[in-house]
Amino acid sequence: MNVRLLVLAAVGCGVWSGVARASDWPQWMGPQRTGVSQEKSLLKEWPKDGPKLLWRVKDLGYGFGSVAVSTGRIYLLCNEGKDSESVVARSAKDGGKLWSTRLGNVGNPDQQPNYPAARSTPTVDGGFVYALSSDGDIACVEAAGGKLRWKKSLRTDFGGVPGIWAYSESPLVDGDKVVVTPGGPGATIVALNKKTGDVIWKSAVPGGDRAGYASAVVAEAGGVRQYVQFLGNGLVGVDAATGKFLWRYDKTAETKMGSQIATPVLNGSLIYTGTNMVGGGLAKLETTGGAIEAKPVYFAKKLPGGTSGYLRVGDYLYGTVGPSLLCVDFATGDIKWQDRGVGAGSLCAADGRLYVHGENGEVALVEATSQGYHEKGRFSPPEQPDRSSAKSWNYPIIANGRLYVRDLGVLYCYDIVGTK
Repeated sequence: MNVRLLVLAAVGCGVWSGVARASDWPQWMGPQRTGVSQEKSLLKEWPKDGPKLLWRVKDLGYGFGSVAVSTGRIYLLCNEGKDSESVVARSAKDGGKLWSTRLGNVGNPDQQPNYPAARSTPTVDGGFVYALSSDGDIACVEAAGGKLRWKKSLRTDFGGVPGIWAYSESPLVDGDKVVVTPGGPGATIVALNKKTGDVIWKSAVPGGDRAGYASAVVAEAGGVRQYVQFLGNGLVGVDAATGKFLWRYDKTAETKMGSQIATPVLNGSLIYTGTNMVGGGLAKLETTGGAIEAKPVYFAKKLPGGTSGYLRVGDYLYGTVGPSLLCVDFATGDIKWQDRGVGAGSLCAADGRLYVHGENGEVALVEATSQGYHEKGRFSPPEQPDRSSAKSWNYPIIANGRLYVRDLGVLYCYDIVGTK
């Protein structure tokens, strides 16, 4: 039995050592925050009715966030009404609930348009889970039982200024730091000691941007390790060691509502960002005289951006604009193809395929190729929830040969392991 099959067997039996597996998905957008899994030997094409449904949970709790999977457990944020938002652990074996730890209230309950709910995805690091509620409560809890180790408030402890839809980012754990974005003039971005919650540094970004809804990523440019974040007024970079402000790029920002939602996509010194209302574009970080500057490479209004996000597979960027999925040359911005597919939707990728979760609830398997749109399967999960005016905005994930699809109040788990 090869290593991959041993891992799958461990998942099925519920036997875990507590050590994260290479095929886990421990945080927002996966192990490297790229939306791409390194798993292989997955189904190249789905049966007519889709892959095998292993289980589903119908009393999950409300929320627009995704899920993290680590060492046989699933972690997510949920809310019950507007007065209780919690980080929850469930078994990857059958979805059974293991523990729940309340973080606080739902943020901005009177927001307009009105979609108050849990929004972010927990980050698992070692034996701990870092979770940020929509009201700005950042907490560290024990992965094994949910015991609270420490908690801070981005609003009261740092004078945080969130956007209209409250806080949505997923905490970034980097070395001994957990990085979050309160927004506002005094502590736009902060780095906390992941063991104690103590402040390591506060970054007062010029302009005092309110928080956006994107999650920070790590970049290396000009010999400087830095955190790149899409704030309410634009894209910025700060020094990872000190929090010193380094550069700003505003071309792709939508500033009226601050609709910076999708996580930036990196490729060396190149950074792609986009918003539905403005467009998408690529910037290149260049160093002159010790200063780093983000210089535009290309920009177009009809490139991927917004709620559904985007990701890079090899030389190409994939994401949706309006009702269509696009394939874009990452270096040039040239559109190679576009197709309506399942319409607007979020996505992840693995083994040469895109897994697209449409806002209408449908799920499609699409080849990640620049040679045209090639769909290899599509299905509708059973007994989908009543979303009212909301949509199915939750991002899908892949972990240990399983596809997890979350929707409002429900979580589906599918077997996507292929045969050699």
